[in-house]
Amino acid sequence: MTSIEPVLLQCRIRPQLAKEFAPHIDAAFLRFGISDKESQAGFLAHAIHESADFTRLEENLNYTTAERLRAVWPRRFPTIERAAPFVRNPEALANEVYGGRMGNGDASSGEGWKYRGRGLFQLTGRANYMAAGDALSKPYKYEPDLVSKPQDAALTAVWYWSKLGPLNGTFADSIQKVNGGQTGAAERLALYSRCLGAMQ
Repeated sequence: MTSIEPVLLQCRIRPQLAKEFAPHIDAAFLRFGISDKESQAGFLAHAIHESADFTRLEENLNYTTAERLRAVWPRRFPTIERAAPFVRNPEALANEVYGGRMGNGDASSGEGWKYRGRGLFQLTGRANYMAAGDALSKPYKYEPDLVSKPQDAALTAVWYWSKLGPLNGTFADSIQKVNGGQTGAAERLALYSRCLGAMQ
């Protein structure tokens, strides 16, 4: 199996980051039997988009305006007044929007913040950290910050990608599965074409 590093370089990843991440992605692809170009390119497209070109391995919850909070979470923050306490308050925001969801306790448990998005695919929620930890024999439940490290950032993302099954040329369908919506769909599709082209 050849290294994915040259593909990363052609898909806008900085050389230092490509060198750092390539061995971990290569190992994870091998571990989960992801060898066809379409599936590898699909993974890379999502990973690049979700992690801002491998530069962000932890969710940015530091919102600077109440208006932006309302745009992202309109049901949670129906008014400016409701959103205002969470501006520039990432820990409180994580506990508010992720509390009582995805296996987390309520907002007072602190688990929304503890199990906030990390890794190349922004693994989020206590239930997902536990599932990944069990599947990969890793202590993510107790050490969630591990998912912010390159090896585990790549491993958890490839593990999740492998759970989605073969791509079968339907990359557009994978956007909903990875993102939970269609955020960045056009960019993801463009990245998929670019990464796939780099593999030819």
